[in-house]
Amino acid sequence: MSWILIVGFGLLLALWLFQALRKMDRRVLMRSLRWIVGGVAALAALTGLLLRRIDIAMILGAVAASVLLRGRLGQFSFDQVSGGGGNISKVRSRFLAMELDHDTGELSGRVVDGQFAGWDLMDLDEYETRTLIIEIRHDAESVNLLESWLDTNRAGWREYFAEQEAGGGQAGETSFGDAADPVAEAYAVLGLKPGASPEEIRAAHRELMKAVHPDRGGSEFLAVKINEARDLLLERAGRD
Repeated sequence: MSWILIVGFGLLLALWLFQALRKMDRRVLMRSLRWIVGGVAALAALTGLLLRRIDIAMILGAVAASVLLRGRLGQFSFDQVSGGGGNISKVRSRFLAMELDHDTGELSGRVVDGQFAGWDLMDLDEYETRTLIIEIRHDAESVNLLESWLDTNRAGWREYFAEQEAGGGQAGETSFGDAADPVAEAYAVLGLKPGASPEEIRAAHRELMKAVHPDRGGSEFLAVKINEARDLLLERAGRD
């Protein structure tokens, strides 16, 4: 009878522990498990030394060091907390599908309808992004999702688009058409007229980078565009 009570108590304890672990934050759980496994392995290694089992002590010591210092046990990582997608949110609109990884903050997206259906948003260049904005402008939910993705992955895009339209003295679809010519766009980015010399290109690049360089709190997106414009125009000038 006493064994039945012990087994029953053990089952109840196991059930309670299982429910508690399910409700526990996965980050805390994995961190605790890392220290428990590493600590047990370290104690076992120390016991092996005391018992003069050097071979076992070396193996368990290596396990303890890997777990405690690197957070890994073979291919298993104690820092992997995604847990099969449990920390990923998925949102879908008519034109776009988005996934937000809460652990890393990474926001990924793809186009599910329209002329860019099947494209990853990361693969769209500026002209294609502008074209997509025009295509989905009547669907507010898709517009909001795209703007969220751009804010996360293309910092400074609003200011850049506004500067491009204001600098060209045109707005709307005309400015989108200009972006189809990469050389004309490169001159516009650097604020130069066609035919500028390599010295003028480098000088314009230096002045613009002083204001937008990411290391000085500027826009990474604008810095990339300015660098691309310089490289394109210098390469073109070298062929002429």
